[in-house]
Formats: sequence, C-alpha cells, structure tokens
Amino acid sequence: MKVFKFGGVSVQSAQAIRNSVNILQMYPGNKVLVISAMGKITNALEILARRYYNQDPEMWTSLREIKEYHDQIITDLWGESTLLPEVERLFTLITNRLKADRSMNFDYEYDQLVAFGELISTQIISLYFNKTGTNNRWVDIRNCLKTDDQFREANINWELSVRLAKRQFTFESDDLYITQGFIGGTLTNQTTTLGREGSDYTAAVLANLLDAEEVIIWKNVPGILNADPDFFTETQKLDELSYKEAIELSYSGAKVIHPKTIKPLQNKNIPLFVKSFLEPEKEGTIIHSVEHPLNLVPVIIMKNNMALITLTPNDFSFISINSVSDVFSLFAKYRLKVGLLQQSALDLSLAFDEPEQGIDNLILQLQQKFEVKYNIGLDLVTIRYYTPELVSQITAGRRVYVEQKSRRTARMLLK
Repeated sequence: MKVFKFGGVSVQSAQAIRNSVNILQMYPGNKVLVISAMGKITNALEILARRYYNQDPEMWTSLREIKEYHDQIITDLWGESTLLPEVERLFTLITNRLKADRSMNFDYEYDQLVAFGELISTQIISLYFNKTGTNNRWVDIRNCLKTDDQFREANINWELSVRLAKRQFTFESDDLYITQGFIGGTLTNQTTTLGREGSDYTAAVLANLLDAEEVIIWKNVPGILNADPDFFTETQKLDELSYKEAIELSYSGAKVIHPKTIKPLQNKNIPLFVKSFLEPEKEGTIIHSVEHPLNLVPVIIMKNNMALITLTPNDFSFISINSVSDVFSLFAKYRLKVGLLQQSALDLSLAFDEPEQGIDNLILQLQQKFEVKYNIGLDLVTIRYYTPELVSQITAGRRVYVEQKSRRTARMLLK
C-alpha cells in the first residue's frame, strides 16, 4: 500500500485534477490519497477566519470568492454548471458558522473555518474520480485521526488513531481512499489543525499507522532542491537524503517538507519520495535510511518574516540558566517557536516566526526583568555544507544581526 499526498498547487485547477488521475494509473495497487485545499484557498480561509473573528462584514465577500473559485473548478470538471449536494452542504455549514456568535478563542475559530478547504477539495475530487471511473471511498479524517485540543497545532493521540485508522482503511472492498491532510478531530469531535503545511505530516502519520510501503509527495518541483527557486536562479536537485539530513533541513525551514513529517516514517523505515506532478515519470528525491556518506552540494534555506528579541538584564547581571528558563517558559506560553538562539554574558537573543497577533503582552512581561530590543521583517538564512564564499555572497550588502557557524551549518539573521 502506498500513500500519496497532493498539495494545493497539484489540485488547483480542473486540468491539474485530471492530471492526478493519470498519475494514479501509473501506480496499481492499494493507495491512500491525502489531499490539501485547492490552490491558495487556505490563505483565503485564513482571511475569512480573521474577518469573522473581528466581525468584519467583508467576511461575506471572502466567502463568495471562495465559493466562486470552487464552482468554477466544478464547472470545468463536469463541463457545465453543476450543483454537488455534498459540497453545497459544506458551504451551508460555513455560512451557518459565520452567522453564529464567535467564541473568544481565535485559534479555535481558525480551525473550525480553515479546515473546510480540505473537506471541500476532497469531496470535489472524490466525486469527480467516481464519475470518471476511478472508484474510491471518501473518508473524513477527523473520525480516525484523533488529537488533543491544542488548536492550530494539535498533537495526535497515536494509540487511539491507529485503532480507528485500521478500522477505516481496510482495503477489503476498496483499493483507493481519498482523505484530507492538515486536519484532525478531538475526542469531542471538535475540528483541529496540525500546523500550517500539515498535509505532509498527515501522509506520514497515515503511512505509519497503516504500515505503508512508501509515501510519495507530489510537488511542482522535480524533487528537493538545494535552494528555493523563488529566490535563486541556479538550483540543483538532491537525489537522496537521509532521514537525519531531511530533519535538519525541515527544521531550518525548508518548505518542501513539513518539519514533523520525517519521524513517523523513520520509526518504521518507510521511504519518502518527493516527485513532480508535471513530470511524474522522473525519479525525484528519495528520503530513506542511508548508511553511506552523502556528498551534498551547499543547501540554502531562507525563512522570511522573522522577528528578533534581544534581552539584557535590567540590573546588568549575567544571563543565568534560570533567566533562560524563565524566558523559554514565556515563549511556550505564547506558543512562539525559537528558530535561533544566541547567548553572551549580558545578552540573550532569540529569533522566531513573527506572530500575526503581535507580542505586546510578551514584551511587557519581559520588560519586568530585561531591557528589550525588538526587530521584525528579518530573514533567517541557513546554509548546510556552507563555503566561506557562499556566506559572503549571501550577506553582501545586508545587515547581519546574528551569525552562527558549526562544522556543516552557517546561520545568519539578516535585514
């Protein structure tokens, strides 16, 4: 059994969806398809969630645009304007939610609305596949992937999920299942999400729970590249990576793989392939157990929209382990992930993803003990297998706030 993951770009149009049928025909046997929201719909739903939470009447404009996008894809697939009751029901649920009073928990409201992107996309694709003879069973992943209630970044209940998943994905009367990435459900059937770009993680989790032979993630790039082609004109494909190297790259911000994806696969030695849906016959990149040394070219990873806080004790005492512990406790309270840490005798610097809700309350609490300097709009650049020449090229003409180097990795926080 294989697990396929199709991202938003790979199902963003009628033609892309038709192309996915051709890909499936290249791989006979049992398969589970994990599918993301179509195109940029997750971004659109995030805007809708914020407008709803702020009671902005423009939320109805957002909803109309989201529905029109999906209606056009349905028309293109069916060849005429078509109402699909299963999809209409989901839009009715969204409408009813927007009419209801919101709670005071934005993360909860976010999950209840943004999850509709995956539910709608999988319903459309499942119905179209069945119409054209690619018989499949649609599965609501929230019924078998159970999580806690940490909304926007839920943790999976592995013991319960494995029992429910094996009960759902039996392959007794079906050889193709279609389900959603990115989302799960609590024990009380509240919708959760697993973190942005979490569909990769869903595919890995299902592969682990169902003992899949391999996972294939279909992208619009030929595999994992040594740099983001949006920023660099000359890139090279990496033919293979070890699990360890893939974890290093994803932790540093590589966009191709979600950071939590690798561990469930490594635990059961399940290989992960990253391939192009534009050229599905090509080999792509394999991530697997590697015993031999890897001769890799420099790999450049850039994360935008980073923030930096630099703390100096108000009494000019040394930065102690207790001080660091207190700061990390505060960061955990506000669910901020530190991507870079640097400490001197009198300063502690922490870089993290700039939060959409701001950090005014965090800064007020830190100011009780520290002088606080705060910068936003920074880039965190990580170079695995760096060369001095490449570091100089990346930093040329830019202000360097923090720089760190180890044997294999250079990291710079830049303006």
